[in-house]
Amino acid sequence: MKIQLKRIDQDYHFELINERGHVTHIDNKTENGGHDLAPSPMEYVLMGVAGCSAIDVISILKKQRQQITAYSAEVDGRREKIGGASPFKEIKVTVYLEGEIDPDKAKRAAQLSFDKYCSVSKTLEPTAVVVYQVVLNNEAI
Repeated sequence: MKIQLKRIDQDYHFELINERGHVTHIDNKTENGGHDLAPSPMEYVLMGVAGCSAIDVISILKKQRQQITAYSAEVDGRREKIGGASPFKEIKVTVYLEGEIDPDKAKRAAQLSFDKYCSVSKTLEPTAVVVYQVVLNNEAI
């Protein structure tokens, strides 16, 4: 896996391209000298957790022939200052599912994702606790 990064302006706006040619951007917040034209690197980390777990959960439920009509998630990261860095210490993910889905299968799919399959969450494990909850058809399960 390889990413190329190219500086776009004289500040902190960068273009990133993966090996398949997909393009995205990173910038810094205006209060930190950027122009806030794109998410920050740490926001992309949270997006990675959301996307990785979504792929896992949907894949698991599809294999179990569950009827998913909607999927969304919220990811909230709490950071802690350590020296000059501010790594995530806790990341809370709320998975919202809608459809004809067995609640036990929904809980199990999330558990498998966060405890076993989600490479992004597993990468963060040494420094951040990743917790999750599942809301199925507007009810926490």
